[in-house]
Amino acid sequence: MYISEITAYTPKVKEAVDLFLKQLVSRDIALTGTFLKELIGSPNSRLFCAVDTGGHYVGMVTVGTYLSPTGRKAWIEDVVVTEASRGQGIGEALTKYAIDFARKQGIQALMLTSNPTRVAANRLYQKLGFERRETNVYRMTFEGKEN
Repeated sequence: MYISEITAYTPKVKEAVDLFLKQLVSRDIALTGTFLKELIGSPNSRLFCAVDTGGHYVGMVTVGTYLSPTGRKAWIEDVVVTEASRGQGIGEALTKYAIDFARKQGIQALMLTSNPTRVAANRLYQKLGFERRETNVYRMTFEGKEN
């Protein structure tokens, strides 16, 4: 298994990301090729995929970076491994890869959120050095925006 940054859109990448999203969230996400191309081309978003020895995508992670007056920051988003490949350390490898990427970019704070029901994921993030914060996370969604 190796991890690769996705730098170009292909139908194979689109198919893999669609599969990952179905395993990550319970709602339907209509990811368009146009939106995926925009994500891949964005200087502030990096999509990394784990690839098995047969050349199949088995996991993904996205790292979003931004600047604020308090420094260079990044978020880890959408860490997911195919059901068939879970328990093999792929999620850990993807998260470590994202951490290493952030360090190399001079990021001062790397953040992520994880649903408390994802017990194994939360345990992994703490094992890798993430500290649980006592904070409120607020979210506002804008319906009708196509991906």
